[in-house]
Amino acid sequence: MDILLLKTLVLVSCFAGLFYYHPGLLFNWERAVYKKPNFIVILADDIGWGDLGANWDLKKGTPNLDKIAQEGMRFVDFHSAASTCSPSRASLLTGRLGLRNGVTHNFAVTSVAGLPLNETILAEVLKEAGYLTAMIGKWHLGHHGPFHPSFRGFDFYFGIPYSPDMGCTDAPGYNLPPCPACPRCSATASNPQTNCYPEVALPLFENLAIVQQPVNLTTLAAKYTEKIIHFIHYASQKGLPFFLYVALAHMHVPLVLSEPPWNQSCQDPYGTYLKEMDALVGQIKDAVDSTAKEDTFLWFTGDNGPWSEKCDYAGSVGPYTGMWQRKKGGSSAKQTTWEGGHRVPTVAYWPGKIPANVTSPVMLRPAEVVNVRTGR
Repeated sequence: MDILLLKTLVLVSCFAGLFYYHPGLLFNWERAVYKKPNFIVILADDIGWGDLGANWDLKKGTPNLDKIAQEGMRFVDFHSAASTCSPSRASLLTGRLGLRNGVTHNFAVTSVAGLPLNETILAEVLKEAGYLTAMIGKWHLGHHGPFHPSFRGFDFYFGIPYSPDMGCTDAPGYNLPPCPACPRCSATASNPQTNCYPEVALPLFENLAIVQQPVNLTTLAAKYTEKIIHFIHYASQKGLPFFLYVALAHMHVPLVLSEPPWNQSCQDPYGTYLKEMDALVGQIKDAVDSTAKEDTFLWFTGDNGPWSEKCDYAGSVGPYTGMWQRKKGGSSAKQTTWEGGHRVPTVAYWPGKIPANVTSPVMLRPAEVVNVRTGR
């Protein structure tokens, strides 16, 4: 068998491993073998398990994600590989934990290296197998030289190299201090953040070119949506199988309010930001449904739990707050090994392959989904 076809089948089987653990679920192997499926991985930033309405009845801001859960499978015990950004992302793309892939801490603005070059990531394997590959969003695995995503298997890249709070940004009308202020109803009010590299203007890349610096956060989500939809339609029109990795700026912390209609309510910036993210995911699903519905595997998950340190605009960990936290013992979210720091909302959608409205209680992590080095 051709080695590239074999690699593709290994990846298909690895993704299918998500469903293997649930008794009674069937996977149409014959169709998967003879036609290369498309893969879309959507990674939310610092999102809480309880932010997904389907997980937590107290939340009502994710109708599109809830619909995906109804039409696909919801994983209630899915855990990110780490409770911080870079290690979690490295593990997601390699299928290996940080002690094996070499990424155990976050990369900083001043970092000169990135994900070790001897690590093979999902995009590289699929590109070799004839896939059109794209990454849109936050990379955070090295932005200099060969560590840039354009040299890590992606045919197209559009996004920011690290988190939105790791540099000064542009938000017209906000009169920002050196670092972004937390959103307030008054455009002149400010609550400056600390530890955010005020000397660095956050760049927006398109492939290797910087197309905007500092990036305008009020329009970033709209630009991401435009690029995502264009890529899906382009690949479908060309008849090419594709891999699309979408690493959203949402949720993290809402630094500014986006353009209308997402700037109408500043009483609940996080809730508004959550609705904007959900709408973006809904547009991705709509694009898939109108082009390659039965041939596309869509997977939504998070890199770690919510971050309550910045601006106090953190997401919900749902029920995963124990007695120690309730007695003001500390956070149970991002950067901790408590449940809320790594249990993340996860849904998968593939009409005809994944049964609808199924909830899986199986404990899983990214390494159980794909391991591009060993194929296990």
